[in-house]
This record gives sequence, C-alpha cells and structure tokens, in this order.
Amino acid sequence: MTDTTLDTDADYDALVVGGGVAGLTAATFLARADLATLVVDGDESILRRNAHLENVPGFPAGVNPRLFADMLREQAERNGAETRTELVEGVTGEAGSFTAAVNDGAAVTAARVVAASWSDLDYLDGLGVEARDAGSKRYAEEHALGRTSVDGVYAAGRIAERYHQAVVAAGHGAEAAITLLHDAEVPFYHDWVVPEGYFTDRGREVPPGCEEITAAERERRAAESRETMRAYFDGEHPDRQRTHPSLVDDDLGRVDDEWYDDGGGGGTVDGDD
Repeated sequence: MTDTTLDTDADYDALVVGGGVAGLTAATFLARADLATLVVDGDESILRRNAHLENVPGFPAGVNPRLFADMLREQAERNGAETRTELVEGVTGEAGSFTAAVNDGAAVTAARVVAASWSDLDYLDGLGVEARDAGSKRYAEEHALGRTSVDGVYAAGRIAERYHQAVVAAGHGAEAAITLLHDAEVPFYHDWVVPEGYFTDRGREVPPGCEEITAAERERRAAESRETMRAYFDGEHPDRQRTHPSLVDDDLGRVDDEWYDDGGGGGTVDGDD
C-alpha cells in the first residue's frame, strides 16, 4: 500500500480512544491504510469479563474472550497501530489539530479522533460533541456512518449506542474508520488482498487499499497464519476470569484467588466492546 499519511503537524493521523473490539478494529483498518494510528486504552474492555465468547463468526465452538481480545490487539499492532495503556482525560482542538490529555501528564496530538470507549463522553465535553444522556451512560449522537456533530470526531461501538455484541462493535469500528478515510480524502477502494493478476490481467491498476500477491506469497502468508493461530490456541489463557467490578473487593475488579480456586465464574456468553 502507498504512503497516505495525512499532511498535518500532529503526532498521529488518528487517535483511537478505547481498545475494545470497536477501537481495535477501527485501528486495524486505519493502520492498514497507512495512517499513523495510536490506540489509547485503559485495559478494561468489558469483553474480557465474558466467560466464553460464542457468537462471533469464524469460531464454531466459541473462543476465550481474553484470547480474542489479545488477538485483536496483535492484529492492530501487526498492521502498524501503536497501543498505549493509559486513560484519555480530555480532548480539545479541531479537525487536523486535536490534543488529548492522558493520565500520565502527556499530551498527544492527532488530526482525527475515533471515540470507541465505554459510553461515557466526559472526555469529549470540551469539543461539544452532541450526546444523549441515559442515566449513568452518555452516548454520542451519530450523524452518519460513524460521524459525530464535530468535524473530525467519530464514534464507534457502544459509545455510539450500538448493540452490545462483539460482531456489531467490530463492524461499526470498521465503518467509522472507512468513513474517516473518505472524509480525509485518503485514496481507498477496498481492503482486499487478491491473487496476482486479479486487476492487472484485466488491464486495470491495483486500486488504493488493495494488494495483488503471488501464489508463493499467498502460501507464505497462509503458513504464517496457521502458525500464529496454533501458537494462540496452544494452551489455556494465562489471565484469570474476570467478573463485574461490583462483585469483588479489589480496585480493578479482578477475581480473588479463593473465589477462582473454588471454580467460581462470571460474565456472559455474548460479546461486547
């Protein structure tokens, strides 16, 4: 793919707030389009609380949700996205020059912002993003295809009041990312990897966002895919099962050793962001 980094003075072309399903999917699409992409994540995705993820396409017997979350993160990073475990405390500025204050005291600048966190818009209040209050939750009002009322700010997943399912969050994260690419006038057709000659043998140039690969390269990538998946599914995930923070005493809501050793469980079987 060609270098399409936006012509701005910002640290990043895109800042994704939230490292759940929606945020990491958005980051994957943005990074694959060669945008300098940063994901800032508090490492508290609700996905990780689930006991077993059973309704995501491609996993007939389900998948460990913490493993699935790890795979999403690696996918974003393998495609060029940077990830940080921090919290965004506020965002100011305008399209092309947003500044995000994070809890380590640093400031990050980005040309565009994708909000993909839990449904709490406080950190976007300085931008005046239109919101719908729903008790303890505040949702971004979506104008079209992930856009918010503020130019250059997009919302994906639960914060855009999407259904509480991993597959829905993934689709909306991809949609918001592609909308961002179009709004930023980044050349983009489809994110396709096709056989050699798929376009060129018909006298066409390979469209932006597409790639033709040889049979040998396809075999190499297929082998790498098999080895990667084997490594991921070679044993139990090291993280303990989580439950709702209100059900345990520690600050991070982790399961205590006694509860875990006794075989307790928590979470749900449906996926979320």
